[in-house]
Amino acid sequence: MKPSPAVQDWQVGGFGLYIHWPFCQSKCPYCDFNSHVAAHIDQSRWQTAFLAEIERVGAETQGRVLNTVFFGGGTPSLMAPELVAAILGKVRNTWTFANDVEITMEANPGSVEAGRFQGYRDAGVNRVSIGVQALNDVDLKALGRLHSVDEAKAAIKTAQATFDRVSFDLIYARQKQSLEAWKAELSEALAIASGHLSLYQLTIEEGTAFGDRFKRGLLSGLPNEDLGADMYLTTQAMTAEAGYESYEVSNYAKKGQESQHNCIYWNAGDYVGIGPGAHGRLTIGNQRYATEATASPAGWLAGVEGGSGAEQRQSVPKAEQGTEYLLMGLRRDVGIDLERYSRLSGRNISGQKIHHLSEIGMVTESDGRLAATQQGRLVLNAVIEGLMD
Repeated sequence: MKPSPAVQDWQVGGFGLYIHWPFCQSKCPYCDFNSHVAAHIDQSRWQTAFLAEIERVGAETQGRVLNTVFFGGGTPSLMAPELVAAILGKVRNTWTFANDVEITMEANPGSVEAGRFQGYRDAGVNRVSIGVQALNDVDLKALGRLHSVDEAKAAIKTAQATFDRVSFDLIYARQKQSLEAWKAELSEALAIASGHLSLYQLTIEEGTAFGDRFKRGLLSGLPNEDLGADMYLTTQAMTAEAGYESYEVSNYAKKGQESQHNCIYWNAGDYVGIGPGAHGRLTIGNQRYATEATASPAGWLAGVEGGSGAEQRQSVPKAEQGTEYLLMGLRRDVGIDLERYSRLSGRNISGQKIHHLSEIGMVTESDGRLAATQQGRLVLNAVIEGLMD
């Protein structure tokens, strides 16, 4: 879809705001996010800093309509409801909200309280994403989670009684997990879900506790590639049978329940990242910038409070814009708009490469859109490399 001259490219993807709360009760061994454990947090000090950053970016983006707000972390459900209300109040006064604005908060089951959730709802939060990760107490312990299965189910019920839209996450391809065990767990998850599930294969990231254990040969029982692929294909089949669309590689939703905020990432929209380590993509004038905030919570606070800034900004060349769109867009079921890719990158994807990948069942091309097939998603990195070679 070619934008009219009055429409900038980012408007095709939308405009969102990401707020990063960097604190957790404990650090999970598989997590490579910017999260920290702190004995004391001065939330009033953090509030002042968040509001100042919103005002700073708001001055550069006046007149924009905001489609989404996402509180991520860390564990944002450790934030005081009053802090969330103050942030959202400032956001409302800075940008115009879309009529269907989506405001999401991530939560861990151990931090879910009915009163706190009601406070978030009253502040304007209308969607919650809960990090359940497993419906098995033994595996929860192995994943370093502090909650039990019973607490997870209670948290989901509390969220569903408070918010219209609730999602929760599970990790599969865990240590010593069989295909049959995953089928049973996914069946249970689908029975209690209410429209959206994020289902991720366990990945071992460098710099995490799991990564260190894996290097030392201490992470036994991980499934091989064939079992991992079987689990993925089973996930596709079971969610489809339950009425969920696989609208992204790891995300499944009933119609209308998709995460609009994540779709901004996948559709190469603009998004502001505020908070320690937060990333963003922002178009100012005709130039697109990649932004990255200082990762250290103390460093970020000091930068904001001292007026020296807590964000680095770098222009994104056209070729890189196209690559980002390809990398993110092919994760979606709808794929990418080939004309938009050409406009962003200044080049075309080889028709010969598309034809070859189509012949072997990895991609489809229809009405100017290129999408990965189910088989292509299993080896998506290889598909993208084949298109870019």
